[in-house]
Order: sequence, then structure tokens, then C-alpha cells
Amino acid sequence: MLNHLQKTVCLAALLIACTTSAAAKIKLSDPIPTGPQVVIGKLENGLTYYIQQNGKPEKKLELRLVVKAGSILEDDDQQGLAHFTEHMAFNGSTHFKKHELVSWLQSIGVKFGADLNAYTSFDETVYILPIPTDKSGNVEQGFLVLKDWAHGLTLTDADIDMERAIVLEEARNAKGAGERINKIVMPKMYNGSRYAQRLPIGQEDILRTFKPDALRRFYRDWYRPDLMAVIVVGDIDPARAAQLVKAHFGGLRNPVPTRVRHDSPIPVRSSTEALVATDPEASGNAVMIRYPVRAARDKATFADYRDKLVRSLFGAMMGNRLQELAQQAKPPFIAGASGQQHLTARYETYFSMAALGKDGAEPAIAALVQENERARRFGFSAQELERGKKNLMRTFERLYGEREKTDSDAYVGELIRNFLERESVPGIENEYNYARELIPAILLDEMNRYARENIPVDTGKLVLYTGSTKAGTAAPSTEQLLAWVDAAARIELTARQEKPMASGLMDTPPAAGSIVAESANKALGLTTLTLSNGVKVILKPTDFANEQIYLGALRPGGITQFAQQDVVNARYANAVVAAMGIKDMSPLDVQKVMAGKTAGVTTGFGPYVDSVGGFAGSTDIDSMLQMLYLKFTNVRRDEDLFTSFLGKQVEGARNVMAQPQAVFADAVVTAMYGASPWPQRPPRPDDFAKLNLERAIALYKDRFTSASGMTFIMVGNFDVAKVRPLIATYLASLPTASLPVNANDVGLRPVRGVIEKAVFSGFEAKSQVAINFTGDAVYSRQAALRLRALVDVMNIRITDVLREKLTLIYGGGMGGSLERVPYGHYAIGASLPTGPANVDKVIAAVFAEIALMKEQGPLAADLDKVKQNWIQVHRRSLRENGYWMDQLQAAVLEETDPAVILTYEQRVAAITAQEVRDAARRYFDLDNYVQVVLYPEKK
Repeated sequence: MLNHLQKTVCLAALLIACTTSAAAKIKLSDPIPTGPQVVIGKLENGLTYYIQQNGKPEKKLELRLVVKAGSILEDDDQQGLAHFTEHMAFNGSTHFKKHELVSWLQSIGVKFGADLNAYTSFDETVYILPIPTDKSGNVEQGFLVLKDWAHGLTLTDADIDMERAIVLEEARNAKGAGERINKIVMPKMYNGSRYAQRLPIGQEDILRTFKPDALRRFYRDWYRPDLMAVIVVGDIDPARAAQLVKAHFGGLRNPVPTRVRHDSPIPVRSSTEALVATDPEASGNAVMIRYPVRAARDKATFADYRDKLVRSLFGAMMGNRLQELAQQAKPPFIAGASGQQHLTARYETYFSMAALGKDGAEPAIAALVQENERARRFGFSAQELERGKKNLMRTFERLYGEREKTDSDAYVGELIRNFLERESVPGIENEYNYARELIPAILLDEMNRYARENIPVDTGKLVLYTGSTKAGTAAPSTEQLLAWVDAAARIELTARQEKPMASGLMDTPPAAGSIVAESANKALGLTTLTLSNGVKVILKPTDFANEQIYLGALRPGGITQFAQQDVVNARYANAVVAAMGIKDMSPLDVQKVMAGKTAGVTTGFGPYVDSVGGFAGSTDIDSMLQMLYLKFTNVRRDEDLFTSFLGKQVEGARNVMAQPQAVFADAVVTAMYGASPWPQRPPRPDDFAKLNLERAIALYKDRFTSASGMTFIMVGNFDVAKVRPLIATYLASLPTASLPVNANDVGLRPVRGVIEKAVFSGFEAKSQVAINFTGDAVYSRQAALRLRALVDVMNIRITDVLREKLTLIYGGGMGGSLERVPYGHYAIGASLPTGPANVDKVIAAVFAEIALMKEQGPLAADLDKVKQNWIQVHRRSLRENGYWMDQLQAAVLEETDPAVILTYEQRVAAITAQEVRDAARRYFDLDNYVQVVLYPEKK
């Protein structure tokens, strides 16, 4: 038998052999080849194109126009015009007059904002265009849209002037504590570079007064082929896609003369500094230590790829250590993070940050500095690395398993990063093989060397404190911040000790129950099992995704099962129990035991339902069911973790009511329901004085130590024959003591009559209008569908009239629902941010549209747009596990036939304009609504 020394020598030799073998297969200095899944080409004019054929979802194409031009390229008189140009892309072009583009896209089922969108950043502008390909001509039109964005915007003076108010409204929406703090922080964060002077939203005085020629100059200078990429991913033949790219973009020419696109450097900070930025409306307190910037590492070679894997492992292990600190009874911070962070495509930095608890910045800084130094000096343990490698490898296994079932939009980001950041695109099959070879060869000594070399110890740090001035504690001075960093660096450290962990969630499985009855629904592909404990299980095996299984259950119950004085304990009972872990394991222990597995289970109380939700990878169903069993049978009590949970909740709530939006939300609830404790409100610190550990556990046990009345639904890629014994073991053995299974009507009703209320909060010139219509109604699926149609048509009108025609808002809209529990009732709410001077105009415009809808009903074209979008979404959703889970749960809860899923398109087609008008007359009751308006604080 080998002794310990011999075993160690043999193991070392084996590791060296594995490393040598890996190196022989992959030469780290070689460039990573582009995978066969994508075609990358370049036209003579310099435009780059990417084409990737992908069949999920069917008959859907994801188009992107990526312009390597953002706010960093703006001249002094153009600040904000990169973003303004993005707005103008939807306001008239060579082939689409103003409003025609959005209208056409809506007519083919593409929703403005949700589907059709764009964004502008420092270095790029990206246009997002999903196109359904089920109708002839859609694809060609989609390419025409991209071409117009690239080279055909009309940019008339009148259209530009019309858009100013909308862009200024967007800028107004962004105002608040975060924006004010950023103005202080950004110059230091970017060390005085141009990035600090070119925030994408721009300067308001320039947005109001710029000459249209300044915007046209930006478009002419920077929207040019050599700075563009066209990305085509989806259900299309690559040869046809390439032909369309060449036909539409091959004729574009770069301007002469061509402006040079200079990169903007970020200087390296030469000395350590501290900065304190506070605001009365800040949502919380935080501290960050940002170390000197450095050039971002390249991503072109296998060595770069391997470095990325090492970096991922490092970030995960540091994250686990900081999470463990946050779970202490007296944690140094609420949450923390350390690792590498990209500032721009060309620069990165090492940073450490923490959300602060009641003890403030000093213990947080000490913990961050010490944990960085502990990792740098002593490295990591073999167990930490092994868990990290298992989790990382499982990630690649999941991605590889889904390679034929991944939606097209998931591939787009990688191609955008290839164009902007030179990130390699080897394809998941190659990446999986790289990971299998490289991850096992990453040794502990290498990880510890990475920590020594990459955790900075030099000067040039920025120590940043941000927080509220209404939290009851004074902000530290810059001198204090620097002194705390210095003091933390001088503390003697010892290596972290790894405690022994269990090998699995359960030592032995429970005594199994049995399956006593079975039925099949062949039309829907369902198998229903009745178990020996009375629990039912509906199985829906699918091939939509290879690595996705969902588990869910709903039953009548919820918070309203308990007495009014127990509302707080009931509301947080599930979160309290989850924070303490399961069995004899903390949440972090569970993560460690589950290394290399993908599974999770949650429980929850809604107002009128008890819920269970779970997920698992294809090989981890047993782990998911074990977690569920333990949730019902092994509630863990841990006073330290409860104390930690309570402290985090109090700190999270401490500054909430300093925020105007929270004050407004609270005012809306109060206006509708008075002082009733049943509706959810923004939390306050005093709420948690009512939270009691024993009572929260008791309420949880009252509902979740019995599965009585539950029908579990499992949807995903599983074999029914193989999951049957697991179901018998873990679900048929669940306790099923009798308990009430009903929705308890506690008498909560919204106020009747017309209520109008003004709320004054906030320093910025910002307002928000909330109008809520409520009332009794008889529930039916078709009535609910008609109400939803009314709301969606109204949203088209709000965009067309309030935004585009009257320029009173940037965003906002309506939502609504028809419910049967605890009584038949409906609710429609409008939420419309605007400026204080425009409040009356917005209210008048909304009510004018309501009156028009009640009088004339919807335009036929608008109703057709809504229907087309619903049908597009539905057809895609029929190939999604989450959709089936939602529909089946609703059918069980409502005790209806789930086959109604198959009649959805017919029911949508049956909705008429007259029915929508009738719905408007029924639900927009002008004698019964609540209107609350937020105004800034009176000076």
C-alpha cells in the first residue's frame, strides 16, 4: 500500500502529466479560431457582417445594427446627440416616413420598446430589430430598416425640434439621487478622462438649443460603413442573408474626408484618494475601493481564454468568501464583491465594494481589505478550487447541452462583443471541448499565483463612499476613509480555515410512497399521477430545452390565512426560513454541497396562494426533489442567520422613504386602501420590529409542513419512466396533514368614488401621474382577454398621442387584469412620468383617449397590431417550458380545462372592436377612480 508521501508524489506526477497532455492538445499562444456556426465577413466599404443560422425560435430573425460610435465621439456642441441620433432613427427615413416604421413593425407583431429598441453608450450605439419571418417580404423590409438606420435618416429640422421634448423627458426621468451622485463620482471614477464629460444623456442646455446641423454632422461623421456591423441570427439561410447584406449595404460609402476615430485614454491614478458623495434621496450606503485602471487584456488567444477561466474561478471563490462574511450575526456589510471589472472596451480595474450595514463603512472597509490580502497572501484551499471548477464545468455542460435549443437573441451579445471588444466566437461545441481540457489543468498553485499577481497592493486607489444624509448616521470624512484603509492593511492575518462539508443533501432517502393512479391527456402530452399521500403530479415532458426542468405548485392559501396582527411575520416567513438554510446546512453550505449541480427550490406566500417553485438541470432532478422534501420536513432554526437577515432588511428599508418614488407608491396604496395592513407597501425599519423568529417559523410550518391540496407540475426534458421512482420517493412521502385549502376573503376592497390626491416629494422637477380604475366584475377567460386587449390598444394610443404627437412623456402606459379571487374584480392602472408643468395636460390627454375609446372603440389597425403581437408571442411561447408551467398552474388553480391553451388563437381572433369598446365603457368608470400625482417638494 502506498504511504501518504508516495501518494502525493504520484498525484503530482499525474497532474503534471495531465497538464502536459492539455498543453500538447492546445497551444496557448495560438489564436482562437472562429467557430463554423458563424460567418464573419467584411464588405469593401469596411462594414463587418455576422450571420448565424439558428432555428429557435422558428420563423424568427434577430437583426442588429451596431455602430462603433457613442457619446465619447461627440464634439463640445454635440453632447447628448449620439443618443439623440438614436431617437431620430424612429422618426423618418428614406423608406419610412415619420411614424410609419413603428406602425409597420407593430402590424407584423413587433412591439415598440419590448421588442423594437436601441441603446446608446459611451463607445457604441446598438439597434435591436426582431423580425418574424412567417410573412413574405418581412425579411427584406427588415434589412431595409437597418439600411435606413445606417444611411437614410431624414433628420429634418421639424422632426428634430419635435423630438427635443421627448429626449428631455427621458433626461428628466433619469434625474434623482443616483444622477446627482454620479455627477460627483464619475470624474474621479474615470480619473478626469473624456468619459466623465460625455455621459450619453448629454447636457440639457445643448439638447434644448443645438442647431440641427450639429446632429446631422454627428450622423455624417460617424454613421459610416467602416464603423458598422450588421448582425443576422435566426431562421434564415446564410447564403440568402449574405446576399441581403451585400445588396443593402454594399453601396454605402464612407464620407470624404473621413474623421479619425480616436480612442480616449483613461489616465492611471498616481496617488490614493478618497471621495464622499451623499444625497438626501440616496437609496442606501455603499463603499468601493477601485484600484488603478489598466489596459484590458486581449481575448484572441487560447492563453487569453484560459486566463478568462482562471478569472471566473477567482471571482466565484472571492464571492463565496464575502457571502460567508455577510451571513454572520454581526456582518461587516450587507453584501460584498471583489474582482476585475471592465470600465470600457479597452480598460479594466480591480475593485472591491460593499453595501453597508448599520455599523457603516469602517468594518466593511476592514473586511474588504483583509479578505483581499488574505487571498493574496495565503491563496485558496483545494476544496474551494474544486467546487469552483465543478460549477464552472457545469455551466459549460449546460450551454453545450442546449446548443441546439438556444434562442437566437442569446447569441447576439457574443457577436456584438466580437465587433466591439474583439471577443472570440469559437462556438459552444468548441468552448465545451476547450473547457474540458483547460479547467481540470488549472492547479491550486496557479490560482494562488493569480491572486498574488492580480490583487493590487500599490497606491493609486480611489476609496469611494456614497450614501444618504437621512439615514441617521453621519457620513465619514475622506480622512477617515483613508485611515480605515491604512489601518486594515496593518492587521495581522491568518489563513482561512475550511470546515468539513457533507457529501450530499441527504444521508438516506425517505421511505418511499407509491403511485396509486395514473391518467393521460394525449392532446396536451400530459400524464397525471395520484400519489399514496393524496398529492397529485402533472408531468409534461418536452423537447424545448435539453437542460431545463421546472417544478411548480400553487394552492389556495397565502398571507390572508393568518390573523391581521401576523401580516408582517407571514409576509417574510418564507424569506426568513430560506435565509437559515435547510436541514443542518446554511444557505452557503447548501451551495457548497451542490457544487457542480443545477437545482433550486423556493416557497412563497402570495396574498391568496401558497406557492412552490423549483428548477433543475437534466441530471439534477433528484437534487431538486431532495431540496423540496427538506423544505417540507427539515425547517432549520439559526438565530445568527436570522439576526443577519433582520439587519439587512432594516438597512434596506432605512432609506426607502427618502426616495420620492417610494413616497409616491405608498401614497397610491393609502389612497386606494387607507391604512389597511394587507396590501404590500414600501418597507420601513419599524416594520421589522414586529418580525419574530419563532412566529415566522410557526407560520411557515403552518402551511409548508403539509403538501395537502397541492398538485405539483413538472415541465421539461425528462423521461417519465425515470422520474416516476423519484416522485414516489420524494413527493409521495411528503406529509399531508389536513389544513385549510381556500382563498380567505379578508374584506380588502379599494375605495369607491373619485379620489384625487397630490403628493409632494423630491428635489427634482419630476412628476408622476397614477390613475387607477377598479371595481367588481364577473371573471371569465374571454373577459380577461378583452380587458387585456383594451389595455394594449390604449398603450398604442398613449405612445402615439401623448409621446409622439404631444411630446408630454417619454415612457409610461397602462396595465390591467381581471381576477376571480377572492372575488370577481378588475383593476386598470395608468402610470405616466412627466414634468410638473405638464401634469394637467397629461391627465387631460389620457382622459380624452379614454373618452374616445368609450365612444368610438379602437381603430381596426390598432386592434390588429395587438392581436398580431399576441399571436407571435403565443406561437413562440408554445415552445417554452415556462409558458406551459404558467398555463397548467392557472388551470389547476382555477379548476379549468388546460386544453383552452389550444384555442388561444381562435379566441384572440374572435375579439371585436365592439367588444373592446364595450370593455372600455364597462371598466373606465369615471365615477370611480383614484388619481394620485407626485409633485416635487414645495420650496
